[in-house]
Amino acid sequence: MRRRGRRAVQYLLVFVGCVLVVDALVGEKGLLEMLKKRQEYRAAEQALTDVRAENSRLREEARSLQEDAQAIEDLARRELGLIKPGEKLFIIKDVPPTDSRRPK
Repeated sequence: MRRRGRRAVQYLLVFVGCVLVVDALVGEKGLLEMLKKRQEYRAAEQALTDVRAENSRLREEARSLQEDAQAIEDLARRELGLIKPGEKLFIIKDVPPTDSRRPK
């Protein structure tokens, strides 16, 4: 009888140990969740770095537009298609490229 009780306690301890190990791996604060959160942290950190670089680039562009008349002119030409008086505008239509491998 005593042996059965001792054996039952051993099985219970093994079962509880297994439950704790499984919980440590896949539980709410388990190893897998921690690895997932670390990956999310790295992705957020990279996104923050990218946004900071873009912010720096935009800040430099804004400074350039405030201080450099040539930068304003370049932007107007590029974005709005403006030209200076006396300049001539040539519009060249795109022609589809010919495929040299195709038989003529």
